[in-house]
Amino acid sequence: MCLLCNLEKKEIIMYTLLTILIVILAAVLVLIVLVQNSKGGGLASSFSSTNQIMGVSKTTDFLEKTTWTLMAAIVVLSIFATAAIPQEAEKKSTQLTEEVQSHQQQTEDASQEIPGFAAPVDAEE
Repeated sequence: MCLLCNLEKKEIIMYTLLTILIVILAAVLVLIVLVQNSKGGGLASSFSSTNQIMGVSKTTDFLEKTTWTLMAAIVVLSIFATAAIPQEAEKKSTQLTEEVQSHQQQTEDASQEIPGFAAPVDAEE
């Protein structure tokens, strides 16, 4: 029993760490995209010392490669995070779905039993 408790705690910690890492990478990705310009200018051209050392085209290439790398990392981490979802959360989600479906069925059954709440009749008749 305690082994299962430790396993669930590890799943929760893993899922939380992956989620935090995804959020951090997404924030960095937003910053990298904001620095870029579709024409190669953008904020990257204002870093004059970097441009003198690396050149504008190399700075643009670096930013583009960084963008694609961060995007790929977010996709991979999202897949791992999906696999690391704690089993307890999946069970609760399934129970909640079943309760909602049960409640909907009860509501439908109750509405059929109440007189005066029949389907609307066309006024043309």
